[in-house]
Amino acid sequence: MLNDQTIRRLINNHQLITHYKDLETQLQPSGFDITLHHIESFTGGGAADYSNQERIIAETTPLEPNPEGWYSLPQGIYKVVYNETVNMPLDVAAIARTRSTLLRNGAALATAVWDPGYHGRSSSLLTVHNPHGIRLKRDARIAQLIFFHTLEVERGYSGVYQNERVDP
Repeated sequence: MLNDQTIRRLINNHQLITHYKDLETQLQPSGFDITLHHIESFTGGGAADYSNQERIIAETTPLEPNPEGWYSLPQGIYKVVYNETVNMPLDVAAIARTRSTLLRNGAALATAVWDPGYHGRSSSLLTVHNPHGIRLKRDARIAQLIFFHTLEVERGYSGVYQNERVDP
């Protein structure tokens, strides 16, 4: 697992993470807190198959926060989109874990792996288990990326999500 000094060096020298709010607040001893850009609700079904030839990504609709930037979410599932853009080197992978504040309030994130070579602004699945719901404010720190050194791969991530939500 990479420590804060190594993560800082990769941010400063290789743009491992951009579009963060505050490096000193978000950089943690063994990871980096990523923040909420916006939340979407699911409006359609999806499909997954082995080859991805019949894959269907479920449609979503962005939710609007109140004028102060708060989302009031009843129990259910949502897609969260992060502020930060990640640019993974070929010898680094990452996973994200839900921050404990969300867990203590009855919500959790389901995340995938940030593969070596991935570049983009990711999303995750938010499940609100609390029957009374949860309120999240835009830019809240909701997950922590944990980075690991890997053996350098010859070919990095090249899937459909490469460069997602990245301005040209």
